[in-house]
Amino acid sequence: MNAHTERFTLTGAAGLIEALRDRPAGTPRGVAVIAHPHPLFGGTMDNKVVQTLARAFVQTGWEVVRFNFRGVGASQGEHDAGRGEAQDMLEVVRQVAPTGAVALAGFSFGAFVTTHVLQALWDEGRVEKVVLVGTAASRFDPAPVPAAAHDRTLVLHGEADDTVPLQSVMDWARPQTLPVTVVPAGGHFFHGQLPLLKGLVARHLTATHL
Repeated sequence: MNAHTERFTLTGAAGLIEALRDRPAGTPRGVAVIAHPHPLFGGTMDNKVVQTLARAFVQTGWEVVRFNFRGVGASQGEHDAGRGEAQDMLEVVRQVAPTGAVALAGFSFGAFVTTHVLQALWDEGRVEKVVLVGTAASRFDPAPVPAAAHDRTLVLHGEADDTVPLQSVMDWARPQTLPVTVVPAGGHFFHGQLPLLKGLVARHLTATHL
């Protein structure tokens, strides 16, 4: 993402996990871990939306770790329909942020995985911010967001998303009374709207909790 991006490896249940780290100026607020879109459809940690999320987190003072799910890039193992991928993300969090504040973010399939990781970590009391973009609610079963996490969670979706219809995300959010921020005319990959996406995320990350 920039000249200071550090490439490193972690160890997961399926073997090595390839990762990238970016640090902000000054002392980080905590560590943000970002999950990428569907591995079987070209999703990697270098995805443009994932990079945009990383920039927003770095800009607002977070250390950021992106990683490739099992079977992607140099990460070992095979695609596991979300189960193993949630294990991967949890392992990344445990290793890069064993203590202190944590933020979780994901795009598309990665947002679906992030919901399950949030459920697993929430009771530890360390998750400060959550960002879910293009949550893959039409093809997968995202976990509900804990009620106490709603004010820390930003759910962003494009109005014209033809990969994950907005209606499917609304159907997931409605029983939880979980707000969804809709980007007018936005597609799944937010072509031409990445600066807007970054701005919305940065605004959420700098907002104080209710």
